[in-house]
Amino acid sequence: MKHIEKGVSLRYAPRDFLRDLNVENASTGVVAGILGLSVGVVHISAGTSAGLDSSFIMIWVISYLMINGLFGLFMPAYYRLPLPMANSIPGALMFAAVIPVIGLEAALGASLIAGAITLVAGVTGVMGIVMRLIPMPIVMGMVGGMLLSFGLNMVKPLESAIVPASVMILAFFISARLFRKIPPLVVAMLAGIVYLMATGVDLSGIEATIRFPEFIVPEFTLGAFLTYGLPLAIILVGMETPAGVGLVKGMGYQEVPANAITAVGGVGTMVSAFFNLHSTCIAAPMTGVCASPEAGAHDKRWVAAVIAGAIFVVAAPFYGYVVSLLEATPRYFIAIIAGLALMRVITSSMAIAFAGKKHEIGALFAFLIAASGIQILGIGATFWALVLGVMVSAIFETKDFEFIFTREIAKKSG
Repeated sequence: MKHIEKGVSLRYAPRDFLRDLNVENASTGVVAGILGLSVGVVHISAGTSAGLDSSFIMIWVISYLMINGLFGLFMPAYYRLPLPMANSIPGALMFAAVIPVIGLEAALGASLIAGAITLVAGVTGVMGIVMRLIPMPIVMGMVGGMLLSFGLNMVKPLESAIVPASVMILAFFISARLFRKIPPLVVAMLAGIVYLMATGVDLSGIEATIRFPEFIVPEFTLGAFLTYGLPLAIILVGMETPAGVGLVKGMGYQEVPANAITAVGGVGTMVSAFFNLHSTCIAAPMTGVCASPEAGAHDKRWVAAVIAGAIFVVAAPFYGYVVSLLEATPRYFIAIIAGLALMRVITSSMAIAFAGKKHEIGALFAFLIAASGIQILGIGATFWALVLGVMVSAIFETKDFEFIFTREIAKKSG
């Protein structure tokens, strides 16, 4: 455990929370919490598109909020840093997509193994080694290809439902420009609901329910691990932690516990696998909110992350209301909301994949294979996107690997 960074303490966290609480970090924490709640729409959309049962989708989202909310209370309180926790959005999309293929229990078993790998990566401090084995542009090419369909489904309603689609998309961009404290996704969702009510869509069947996470026993298969577990582990170690750590450092924090964030995410993912949830990790978009200057002084921004975690825990049992609401809406409503929610993820993955001038061909192959959705030997496209992307890059872009090996040799000789 020598690689795990020491935190402050949990002993005086409640006292320090009250001491550091102010209007700035409280309002920012509420915004981050609402942003995290809105991400549940992505889960609902992905699950609905994959044909998953609505009851399971509700339990999945409730577990996302409850489990990640609890870890989101612990991390910022222990380290006194803005470290909100959530789950991997690309991981959620893969999870929904593979369940009809390999089964729920097998998918959760793969999540459990991915969590164990992530935990080991954090405890041993080998995160950098893992990231060098599979170049990040290729990983992001795979992620971009996997998300492409969500972007396309967002704009398709402009052909068949141009008025509501335009209302929701314009509401998103206008609110993003004018109301920085309000998540534009929430505004777009509300605009769509107002339009539906004004045009006579029947929402009378909506019911408020209270449910809690449910226990399940995962199963283990090699095919499920190769199809889903291995790509998830790579995303958790190579994408989610670096993104969150980079955001925190970018806001002026010098010491960020990267190994601890990875290890805690691994533990959280392993726990999640027993409660119908695919992962736990640092929440990069929420981190950007909680660590921003809007949250006030540097040493008090951790309060915003704690508030976001508390909102998750309190809201979790009642999230079924949102599921019931979206079931009563037209399919284009969910498609547009999911596409808007994923735009930044798509743009960032494409930027990392193709803006660095390295591994471009490998990243392109990873993108195309993931977007195609092909299965070879019963193993899903995400796995082959990584394998074939690396192989193509190793053949045609060998020099992009050589600089890594040269640097390592230079370090050893030095």
